[in-house]
Amino acid sequence: VQLQASGGGLVQAGGSLGLSCAASGSMLRINTMGWYRQAPGMQRELVAAILRGGFTTYADSVKGRFTISRDNAKNTLYLQMNSLKPEDTAVYYCFADQDAFPTTPGKRYWGQGTLVTVSS
Repeated sequence: VQLQASGGGLVQAGGSLGLSCAASGSMLRINTMGWYRQAPGMQRELVAAILRGGFTTYADSVKGRFTISRDNAKNTLYLQMNSLKPEDTAVYYCFADQDAFPTTPGKRYWGQGTLVTVSS
């Protein structure tokens, strides 16, 4: 599975930005997909995740501002970010979790990261 993230850029505080993550390869056992972010000097943190069936979870810091979604037919993951704050500045990474099979362990795939910069 290969993941290609796009959509990062520079935006003013209060603005909006949308990220996309296109997946290719075998998506047969891919269930959870989501986004992490890593700000300079900080640990990578989970932003949001979504199961194949649509269940979502968000970090408290982005609840009510960010929306994660996925189009399973297009193998694409999205993150709509509204009311952006300077503290949202980070490199955003998409990921996809491949479920384990009886003789094969599970695996996490990562996208290359896309930079989001929010100016004050």
